[in-house]
Amino acid sequence: MSTPDAALRYLDPIVISQLKNMELRARLIVEGFITGLHKSPYHGFSVEFAEHRPYNPGDELRHVDWKVYAKTDRHYVKQYEEETNLRHYVVLDTSPSMRYRHTAPVTKLEYGAYLAAALHFLMIKQRDASGLMAFDERIHTLRPPKSTPGYLRQLLATLQHLADTPPAGQRTSAAAVLNEVAERIARRSLVVVITDLFENIAAHDDLLKALRHLRYRGHEVLVFHVLESETERRFRFPDVPMLFRDLETGEEITLQPAQLRENYAEAVRLFSERFRRRCREFNVDFLELDTAEPYNTALLAYLNKRRTLL
Repeated sequence: MSTPDAALRYLDPIVISQLKNMELRARLIVEGFITGLHKSPYHGFSVEFAEHRPYNPGDELRHVDWKVYAKTDRHYVKQYEEETNLRHYVVLDTSPSMRYRHTAPVTKLEYGAYLAAALHFLMIKQRDASGLMAFDERIHTLRPPKSTPGYLRQLLATLQHLADTPPAGQRTSAAAVLNEVAERIARRSLVVVITDLFENIAAHDDLLKALRHLRYRGHEVLVFHVLESETERRFRFPDVPMLFRDLETGEEITLQPAQLRENYAEAVRLFSERFRRRCREFNVDFLELDTAEPYNTALLAYLNKRRTLL
């Protein structure tokens, strides 16, 4: 991993300037608090020490670390693992289909990595714990949530490594992975899933059940559906016989795009509408993103939308 380059690659100064005054707050009930906005629901400090944070007016003086004060002449409060802020996980699909780019500036995986980087920055900036899971057929990468500023660089380096490394798995098993995520995350958290939903059609119901499983466990869930819309939603390929190969199964088929374009686009539209409707029933946010469009535009629009709901 080339750690120094990761911060430059994924944190565009223009995007950061747009994000710096925004807060992503959990709309549903989650354990924890956002510093300065909520009181901690925990009263015991007998759990494992996690980190220091600056003293805020209203904090109990008995939790001030006086040894640190003696050395720095500044007030810091001991923060324990059980007292940390909102926990946030990005669950990123790294399956072979996410390597598709066509004429977009970046692949779907790179687009997802940029989104993840912005979210990690946003959460750690507001002192929330942010973590990362990456999957294809299984969860192959896990970075537990932490809220220390230095942890951001590690997360960015991991994202760069994931985007630059050829896939190991050959298929997507999002449903099984999300069920595992629901069981592995003990405390209620904000879970952001970034995927192209390229799952076997028969597995779509299982995927929806897995999202419902996450909600049943008390997590707030956001799904970013990332596609290259020109071809993957509208099937706008040249009107000549073309060979298509499935990036995950390797299956090939030759066809004339014009013969299928209308039916294909309608099938994708119906799928998206059904998926969005079912997500709404489970109180899961579902947002479609196009890799040809700037990721920060969509992200900022979504954050503004959420802010109006709080």
